[in-house]
Amino acid sequence: MRLAAIRELLQCAVLAGEDRLDVEVDTAVASDGMSPVLAALRPRAILITGLANIQSVRTAHVADISAILYVRGVRPDERGIALARQKRIVLLATAAGMFDSCGILRDQGLQGAI
Repeated sequence: MRLAAIRELLQCAVLAGEDRLDVEVDTAVASDGMSPVLAALRPRAILITGLANIQSVRTAHVADISAILYVRGVRPDERGIALARQKRIVLLATAAGMFDSCGILRDQGLQGAI
């Protein structure tokens, strides 16, 4: 599934990586804890989280995750957005909760990792 489709489905704001919405993901890693994300390394994954500090961006970079979807209306600060731009990580933000976001994406064929 392309990130552009996720943006439309969940009515997301694009915070970083506007030029990379054609990236394909096929797995979702949903967690507010970053240790489980690191334990579930998956290529072509999107991280779904409500943790909006810079650690989410650092974790995505280490785990080779190309996009983060922030749920529940949270957004990282400018430092997190700047790091995501530097590391070429797409940041999306939605008002939807984690449960609803995961359900919508699962219904569209995304697989879960954890």
